[in-house]
Amino acid sequence: MSSMKWTRRGFVAAAGAMIAGCAGLPVPRAREEPPPQTSFSAAVPYVPTRPEVVRGMLDLAGVVKTDVVYDLGCGDGRIVIAAARERGASGLGVDIQPEVIDQANAQAQYAGVDGRVKFMLGDLFALDLRPATVVMLYLSVELNVRLIPRLKSQLRPGSRIVSNRFDMGAAWRPERSIVVGETPLHLWRVA
Repeated sequence: MSSMKWTRRGFVAAAGAMIAGCAGLPVPRAREEPPPQTSFSAAVPYVPTRPEVVRGMLDLAGVVKTDVVYDLGCGDGRIVIAAARERGASGLGVDIQPEVIDQANAQAQYAGVDGRVKFMLGDLFALDLRPATVVMLYLSVELNVRLIPRLKSQLRPGSRIVSNRFDMGAAWRPERSIVVGETPLHLWRVA
């Protein structure tokens, strides 16, 4: 057994290389630039969404082939990838952690949906949301509330927003809430 000490970046890069190598795909290179400095970088740690919760979020939003799904704080991209693979939608995932963006791109390529989805390093408060018809969130109540003006001003009427676990407090009550496993999911629709 090796006595090598693994860092998160090293582990993610090795896992991505293993996945890509097994699929005969080019091995993604780890990015060396630091993530952009934002006010929410320390507020929201990366926590993977369980597969049944991903399905629940897609179902609650009613994602179909014509949708453009944005995932703000996308982590490894599993929601956008599932929307493309299972529903035929297209999408964009944004995160501030280079490691998870590299992982998301590798997984999209492995899943064969890299032509319909894109992942980028960026600040969700600077992102143009206008192309989205569905926005997925797994942030915090505070960040969700801060996003309300952007969501309401940039999304077209009828666009759906689904949040994993966190609502928007008294600022904007959800149209519908369900529980998948023990995880609350909330839906808002832009008027």
